[in-house]
Amino acid sequence: MIAEIAEFFIRPGTQGEFDQALRRGVETIIANSPGFRRYEVQQGIESPERYVLVIEWDSLEDHTVEFRGSAAFAQWRALVGPYFAKPPQVEHFRRVGGTRAA
Repeated sequence: MIAEIAEFFIRPGTQGEFDQALRRGVETIIANSPGFRRYEVQQGIESPERYVLVIEWDSLEDHTVEFRGSAAFAQWRALVGPYFAKPPQVEHFRRVGGTRAA
């Protein structure tokens, strides 16, 4: 399992619309992709135009090859891209420790 962590900075004043587009995009487009496990979104308190999206995938290739190489990626970007103030920063991580709530 890997975690894709994407940081978005959106245009000021569009948070409500972006919230809806982001949730709709993940739940109706990304969630149907092979290897998708779960997602979580955090919005900045001090910087409300800053969002962090964490998506867990079965493998790196499920995100970088299967999803990003699919028509679903273009649909996703068309839905959320208009809100971006600058290009998102995306990196991948593997878990090396920690706990999970039961």
